Amino acid sequence: MNDLTRPRLEDESLANRVSRFHLHQRLGIEDDAEALVFGQGRTFFHIENWRFAHSVMRVILTLIGLRGRARRNALSIEVRHNEIPVPGLPTRFDGFRLLHLSDMHLDTHADFAHALIERLQGLEYDVAVMTGDFRAQTFGPIDLTVDAMTQLRPHLKSPIYAVLGNHDSLRMVPHFENIGIRVLLNESVEIDHGGETIYLAGIDDPHYFRADNMEKAAEGIAPDTVSVLLAHSPEIYRQAAHAGFSVMLCGHTHGGQICLPGGIPLIVNARCPRRYCKGAWRYRDLAGYTSVGSGVSMVDARLNCPPEITLHRLRPA
Repeated sequence: MNDLTRPRLEDESLANRVSRFHLHQRLGIEDDAEALVFGQGRTFFHIENWRFAHSVMRVILTLIGLRGRARRNALSIEVRHNEIPVPGLPTRFDGFRLLHLSDMHLDTHADFAHALIERLQGLEYDVAVMTGDFRAQTFGPIDLTVDAMTQLRPHLKSPIYAVLGNHDSLRMVPHFENIGIRVLLNESVEIDHGGETIYLAGIDDPHYFRADNMEKAAEGIAPDTVSVLLAHSPEIYRQAAHAGFSVMLCGHTHGGQICLPGGIPLIVNARCPRRYCKGAWRYRDLAGYTSVGSGVSMVDARLNCPPEITLHRLRPA
């Protein structure tokens, strides 16, 4: 196996950031053959790991005459705008813009990366955030994903922050950070704007790896301060609300990807109510948004659920 597939993760800086326990636990799960079955023993079967699922879905779409349309839909990325009212938002952050990308699955096909790059042109924002699932497969080499991200990177403005999803490997982190993408591994950073501050926190994948540690991510955040949480999946919305986060941005569900007319998803693949699986939502004092993603999973097709790039604008409540 080449050096790109397995960078040296025993480097002290990464080990200190995530703790050696987290490091070895996550890499162990990645390397374990049982990782090919989602749920770590909790779920016997998962469609994302069925090797023939994509072929079956393509055949079905072809038979019903929707294959070409569904693939064209998958390349038609929309820019969506979402205003987030935030109590206690510092004055300088009124109108602060977050570019939100999720579930890009960059190595699916070159056409999808090119469509994303084209849609990013001319967008104005202050910070870019990415909520995981950079790779198409749930296991295997990361070379194509790293190459695709390296091509995408010049089209994104700094600063850029990201978290890992259930398709991603911890081995991606050194490569991403070498090109200027800070991966938050149960960590937080201060975002300064005009002399005022909010916090941005990110947790490791809570869906499959269950490597999230919200307490560690929040430990550097001052009380009663506005904070934005990045998480791959919406299913930890309760924990985020009770931990005192102001905003939560996530993805994972693809909004269903293949939906009935009206955008009704057949499958959302998240352990939470469907109202948290697509678009803007609120739970107690937490304002949330679940992106339907800009890429595709399993099959290069979308129906009644167009891919998206999201521009969030913070506003005082």
